[in-house]
Order: sequence, then structure tokens, then C-alpha cells
Amino acid sequence: MSKVLIIGAGGVGSVVTHKCAGLPEVFSEICLASRTKSKCDAIAAQLTRPIRTAQIDADNVPELVVLLKDFQPELVINVALPYQDLHIMDACLECNVNYLDTANYEPLDEAKFEYKWQWDYQQRFKDKGLMALLGSGFDPGVTNVFTAWAKKMHFDEIHYLDIIDCNAGDHGQPFATNFNPEINIREVTQRGKFYEDGTWHETEPLSEGRTFDFPEGIGPRKMYLMYHEELESLVKHFPEIKRGRFWMTFSDSYLSHLDILQGIGMTSIEPVMHNGQEIVPLQFLKSVLPDPGSLGPLTKGRTCIGCLITGIKDGQEKNYYIYNICDHEKCYEEVNSQAVSYTTGVPAMIGAMMMLTGKWKGEGVFNMEQFDPQPFMEMLNVHGLPWVEYAGDLSAIEL
Repeated sequence: MSKVLIIGAGGVGSVVTHKCAGLPEVFSEICLASRTKSKCDAIAAQLTRPIRTAQIDADNVPELVVLLKDFQPELVINVALPYQDLHIMDACLECNVNYLDTANYEPLDEAKFEYKWQWDYQQRFKDKGLMALLGSGFDPGVTNVFTAWAKKMHFDEIHYLDIIDCNAGDHGQPFATNFNPEINIREVTQRGKFYEDGTWHETEPLSEGRTFDFPEGIGPRKMYLMYHEELESLVKHFPEIKRGRFWMTFSDSYLSHLDILQGIGMTSIEPVMHNGQEIVPLQFLKSVLPDPGSLGPLTKGRTCIGCLITGIKDGQEKNYYIYNICDHEKCYEEVNSQAVSYTTGVPAMIGAMMMLTGKWKGEGVFNMEQFDPQPFMEMLNVHGLPWVEYAGDLSAIEL
């Protein structure tokens, strides 16, 4: 039984809190903290057991240290903004607390995903005897574990990896994002990047697309090549990978709105002057778009996220597909959140469980694929994210 501090009270933070609260044998005490305490209190009111709530500025290391020393958790689950990762890691080091997040650090003034900043904390966490687990969401997170599972159970070598993310849900809004608009739009509008034959190749944003026939009745959807941070760690830890790519689906309506917003400068992260005050256009846009948390009761349909892998087993080429399908309405019935938040929040809870129960342990900074995937895979089936694997004839699938 362990104390855990959850930082962030958005959609993902809500799911993490609900899921942790349902396992008192693992998470004996919970504190939920956010810049806006009323959000924490609203989530706490939905639970069947009491938790503590707190107001915290996750950019303020001394303030974080005060809360950590007062609550004395064994683990911090960081589901705040990616810009705040390093501040929270610094506070954990000062207070001797283990750390977990769901997305890698990126600087506030540049839309750039790179693990270097957090990997550079390796020795500091090791010297303190602490563990930091990076990217314990779905992608990154479960997709890393899916890849490790495929290598352990099905392949001698993985040569080609395509991570495929489809949100086939519909919230009925003209334009909205399923998680923090600022982070979502920064991610979508940056240049694409994929790995092939030891080299990273860049593409113009959303310039390369494919149609993929998603399983279980979802059907054909147009998906686009993007860059996602798990590719960086996966090609590092599985050096036999010859090509690694990430694909995500978008509707024509979403892309049309995004194109217009980009064209008029509303997705820019460069400050501009407005009525004598400096503002960031993307941050202003975030303030007028629907709150992702409000989309839960509106969203219908399913997500499908998985890995399509080609490699070698016993000297023969083998194709393999592993995926999860998650229903938006069922997620809302369970935890008052849509599936995009659910598919990130549940793996964050499971990653925390792996650390607190000693199933995954180490000193330093780690990515998900560095541990035995089996206990994590078992918990996905138990806690709402069952997976399906298919190793039959995949010749009709061309990417």
C-alpha cells in the first residue's frame, strides 16, 4: 500500500484518479493536485472513497517541494502539461520520490519532442536510488509495451514497425480536440518524421497519407504520417528495427478547420501584441475551443490503436498486428471521460501499479519497453483495455 500524488486534473487526470481510487490495496492514499483546485474537488466528489486535493503550480519547484514534503508520496503521477515535466522531476529528486509521466518533455517555446532532456536525468535518479518511468500512456506507453510483447512472444527480430492510431469517435462539434488543444495542435502541425535504415527522415506536416481498413467494423479511414516520441525510444531499445513510423487518423472536417486556423496564424506559438498585451495565438485559441472534458457525454464511437509489425521468427518472415479497441460511451459510463482520456489514464495507473508492487523496478530513467511486458499486458485486460493480436495473412495490408 502506497501514497501517490497525481498532478493534473484534466481528462486524463480524472481517469487516473478514478482508477487509482478503485484499488485501495495498491493506492492507499491519494492526493490530486492542480493549478485549479476546484477541478480536483469536482473529481474527488465523484469517488466512493475520500482523497486529498491541493492547489499547485507545477512550474514552481519550491511549491512542488512543499507539497511533496507535506504529503510524502512514494510516487508522483505527472499528467500535467509536457512543459512541466522537468520541474516535477526536479522536485521529485529533491524530495526522494519516484516519478511517472505519460508524455515526454517539450519546451514551451518550441514544438519539439525529444527524450534527451529527460534521459539526461538518468544519473541523478540513479544516484538517488529512484525510478522515473517515461511515457506510461497509450501512445507512448501501451504501444511500447505491445512492441516489447511482440518481440518477447512472436519475433526473433522486429524489422518494420507501424504504430497506427485511429479515433473513430464523433463529438458533433464543428472543431474540437480530444485532449488539451494546445498540446494537440502543436503535435499535429509539426513536421512529420520517421526512421528508416538508421536515419531520421522529415516530411511536411500531414503530407503523407494512407487509407487503412481498421478492424471490428470501424472500416477504412484516412491516416497521416506524424512524428511521435515513442519511435525515438523504440528504435534505441530495439536496434534491429529497419523502419519505424507513426500514423494517426483525422477527419476531412478537422483538417479543413486546422488548415484555415493555420492560414490566419491562430496556431502560432509566437507571441503577438493585442490591445497592448502580449498573447500567444494558440493559447488564445485554446481558450475559445470546447474544453475536452466537456466532450465526454457527447462522444460516440470507438478508438483503435495498435502496432503492425513485420519481422523474423525462426528464420521466416512473419507479420503481426496487435491492437485495442475502446468505446467512448462505455468509458464515460465508467469514469465520466471519453476514450482518448481513458486510453491514456488507464496505462498511467497500471504503470504506477507496476512500480509500487515491484513488478517493474530499477534505478534511473526508463522507457516502458525496457521492462517485462507480461504483467502490464495482463493488467490491460483486467482494467478496461483488452487487446487483440492477429498473426494471420496480412498481405492485403499495405503501408
